[in-house]
Amino acid sequence: MAASPLLDKPWRDLRWGEKQKELQYVKEYKPAVEGIKHLRVLMFGHVGAGKSSFINSVSNVLRGRMSIPALTSSTTSDRSFTIKYETHKIRVGRGTSKTFFPLVFNDVMGLEDGNSSGIHASDITLAMKGHVKDGHKFNPIAPLTKEDYGYNPSPSLDDKVHVLVCVMSANAPQINASVLQKMKKVRETASELGIPQMAMMTHIDAACGEIEKDLKNVYRSKHLHKKMKDFSAAVGIPMNCIFPVKNYSDEIDLKDDVDFLVLSALRKMVDFGDDFIEKNLN
Repeated sequence: MAASPLLDKPWRDLRWGEKQKELQYVKEYKPAVEGIKHLRVLMFGHVGAGKSSFINSVSNVLRGRMSIPALTSSTTSDRSFTIKYETHKIRVGRGTSKTFFPLVFNDVMGLEDGNSSGIHASDITLAMKGHVKDGHKFNPIAPLTKEDYGYNPSPSLDDKVHVLVCVMSANAPQINASVLQKMKKVRETASELGIPQMAMMTHIDAACGEIEKDLKNVYRSKHLHKKMKDFSAAVGIPMNCIFPVKNYSDEIDLKDDVDFLVLSALRKMVDFGDDFIEKNLN
């Protein structure tokens, strides 16, 4: 008899029925430090990992309906679809009563193999420090310098990144050495700056049939558990800072289980970012 692809018990406990509680927690968050209007999350990762799709999924969950603040492509899997540095704000309400959640996301061009394609690690470093202007177009041939128009010479506390999130696809083949090297470089810089780091594993349903059948199998899948452990060892992010998520892709309506996994990652972003703001920017 073939071994089961599932563990007998989940290796991480989730309270699946508490979606509203988690949602409330994230919705009620406000930074407590004067001069900081929002908590800034920077997403980076290899091309096609699902960074922009995650931002859209967060927007869907918080707004309670389908929305697309970050443009994505279903065709350009080997080249980064995101080429500009954009700040994605998520609206509360609609029409004349609209305001924004105090949580913003920045998406950068994907990491690619070699030195003349994808984003440079140094550009991500400048973004973390708040030196990249909104709308700056990344150049794979030449990294951003102080002389460029897209360089922000005097970043405010709001411009700086408060949480760094590395995004990895569970369905991608092994990450090649040069991309791993870039990831490590970015992580080392974040550590020097004291910026908290976490990772997300996307496309979990495509990587494991048992998860595709039932999302609640996420922490029982042996395949996903191994993928996360391998990723943790390769990049150096501890397992308790890695969160598997399923982005909204083919659904046209919201689903509680999808929302809940997004919220469990989002809650940690809020907690980690808030700790950083209180400790370093107060």
